[in-house]
Amino acid sequence: MISFESVTLEVPDLAAADAFYRAFGLGPYVNVRASDAPATGFRGFALSLVVSQPGDVDALAAAALDAGATTLKPAAKGFWGYGGVVRAPDGTICKIATSRKKDTGPATRRIDQVALLLGVADVKASRRFYADRGLAVARSFGGKYVEFDTPSSAVTLALYPRRALAKDAGVPQEGDGSHRIVIGGDAGPFTDPDGFVWETASA
Repeated sequence: MISFESVTLEVPDLAAADAFYRAFGLGPYVNVRASDAPATGFRGFALSLVVSQPGDVDALAAAALDAGATTLKPAAKGFWGYGGVVRAPDGTICKIATSRKKDTGPATRRIDQVALLLGVADVKASRRFYADRGLAVARSFGGKYVEFDTPSSAVTLALYPRRALAKDAGVPQEGDGSHRIVIGGDAGPFTDPDGFVWETASA
């Protein structure tokens, strides 16, 4: 069984990205490293931040905007709960959401769960690709969503249809060039069917 251990974002300005993710509260969850690899449009992934209540969504979104992010979708109520989407200065898309529609206490900036959502062309085919390499499936909803069991990582790994993920983020699905993300694990280097690069995680 292979493990999923880390997420490294490739950014054009290392110091600025490091400062942003620390201010936003994602410092413990993601690594950053410098890269000038060309990338345009949607990069095919998003970070999903799950929090406890609507006030926490607003507090985290405000922290992100104060640190230099831009709004893709203002926080709002939906049938599923409450959430919004921001884009980090390096272009990474971050969705902040809660399943609750009312606050039950003072707002905090505490993050309960972080998931890396990979936008893929064929969820079922990508699920088979990863399952064949030893990643255990924790939850699956046919061709709509797959979540893997990732006990060695603070981040959950999940698959989502690329078109649906772009729509959810409020951006066009088109994009070219590098994904500008590298996933760390213990299975050695490989590239998945959608071009997401894995490397051996640092000890």
